[in-house]
Amino acid sequence: MTKVALFVQLKAKSGKEEEVAAFLKSAQALAQHEPLTVAWFAVRFDTSTFGIFDAFDGEEGRQAHLQGQIAAALLAKYDELFEGPLEIQQPDVLADHLPG
Repeated sequence: MTKVALFVQLKAKSGKEEEVAAFLKSAQALAQHEPLTVAWFAVRFDTSTFGIFDAFDGEEGRQAHLQGQIAAALLAKYDELFEGPLEIQQPDVLADHLPG
């Protein structure tokens, strides 16, 4: 069972909405190379509000993800693409339902 997660809500800068969507879609390839990332989702709530949700079996996976390529790419592009401060929430997973 997954035990820990990450959640980041992101607000695209005006005019950057489709660039943000493309950027987040491109991160899927990077997530596939993270064996400790059990689940990874990039979502769009409305035209300019996006989110990333990841789940891990333990703290080791969460920390590996925070030090990985997706986090590095997000930090590198953050000021160009997003409004407001970057806030990475680190919730505990209470229950899950995953394939397999």
